[in-house]
Amino acid sequence: MFGPRDARVRGWFLLDSYLPTFFLTGAYLLCIWLGNKFMKDRPPFSLRAHLIVYNLGITLLSLYMLIELVLATWEGGYNLQCQNLHSAGEADIRVAKVLWWYYFSKVIEFMDTIFFVLRKKSNQITFLHVYHHATMFNIWWCVLNWIPCGQSFFGPTLNSFIHVLMYSYYGLSVIPSMRKYLWWKKYLTQAQLIQFLLTIVHTLSAAVKPCGFPFGCLMFQSSYMATLVILFINFYIKTYRKAPSRTAIEETPVTTEIKNGFHKDYFAAANGFLNNKKAQ
Repeated sequence: MFGPRDARVRGWFLLDSYLPTFFLTGAYLLCIWLGNKFMKDRPPFSLRAHLIVYNLGITLLSLYMLIELVLATWEGGYNLQCQNLHSAGEADIRVAKVLWWYYFSKVIEFMDTIFFVLRKKSNQITFLHVYHHATMFNIWWCVLNWIPCGQSFFGPTLNSFIHVLMYSYYGLSVIPSMRKYLWWKKYLTQAQLIQFLLTIVHTLSAAVKPCGFPFGCLMFQSSYMATLVILFINFYIKTYRKAPSRTAIEETPVTTEIKNGFHKDYFAAANGFLNNKKAQ
């Protein structure tokens, strides 16, 4: 359907066949279903140490991808408005290698949900949560096989920057003494929305003024990102714009924020702690 694959990524781990990506996604969904059944009559795990290591690992990986993408595209003379797949030579290969790590990070991030299951936060495993995790891993298998460089660099660069901030925030939230310094959560939410919108604008700019990057891929990416924007705005309005009910004021709320279209309490729970600060 997409035409011949990019020969430059032939033989790379997990890319030659779609089956590993498909089965890993299936295993992820199965773990959610079976895990919730397994944990039904068992107490939740704490996992504090595991969560500290996990957050640190994702933060460092995101920082590496951010730095490497910036350096590779700068040295390769990438055009910010539109960059094709073949004109930058070795820089394109360097970008593709970083984007492979970006693809692989999506399977690592399945652990976000597994931590939910083990901590019995099943109410946070929403459609949006699973939709994002499962689809991103599969979409990026396609990206790596057909459009592994060029215009594809922009979204992962922004997302890696956001992930450095997000996973740093949630890693610090695991440490009780650091929570008083974490006043900037709402700004992370706003940064996430800006990321989605900038990615759509950047993608469509290559459609308005083409440079040889596949048009169909641009339309697919824009459509997918639009679904995240719609769902993200819906949650943002519910979180920050609607006045709390009388019951909500009287009770201790779960703080909510959105990352990649998910409630912030998803990440807070996944990292072992919920913000129990009273609503004011």
